[in-house]
Amino acid sequence: MEPLITLVAVAGLLLLAGALGAERLRQPTVALRGGLAAMFTLTGGAHFIGMREEIVAMVPSALPAPGLLVTLTGLAELACALGLLWSRIARGSAAVLSAMLIVMFPANVHAAHGDVPWWEELGPRTATQTVFLAATITVLARHGRAVAGISAEPPLSSPPRSLR
Repeated sequence: MEPLITLVAVAGLLLLAGALGAERLRQPTVALRGGLAAMFTLTGGAHFIGMREEIVAMVPSALPAPGLLVTLTGLAELACALGLLWSRIARGSAAVLSAMLIVMFPANVHAAHGDVPWWEELGPRTATQTVFLAATITVLARHGRAVAGISAEPPLSSPPRSLR
């Protein structure tokens, strides 16, 4: 539930900031990138701090080295969260995150069994994953395209001088 709240709250705050005059945040896809970056920072961090054991337990038993898989997916989520903030690689990051959401769905099915709160049951878990996937696909499809005469969306932040 926390990742969904994070996505909606951060994207909403960024949209509000854009409406209040923050020029770079006026594009909805830019706000969505920020919301996704915050969400995947939260979920990627949970692979290492706070929920690691629960996430390792989500890995289906047919897969080898669950601890290593959790470490690798956590690092990928954190790297892609950062990539969403850099305009040049935002689409690639969104593509990787979209693929990860699809590939990791069996872990969500596995986790939805047993004595879990209602929001962790398969139906709500699937709906939440669908929202996340729709958000990453939206960034993948819309980032960098001409929208209302604008040739490309601005980055959330300026790249370091060495990358300009």
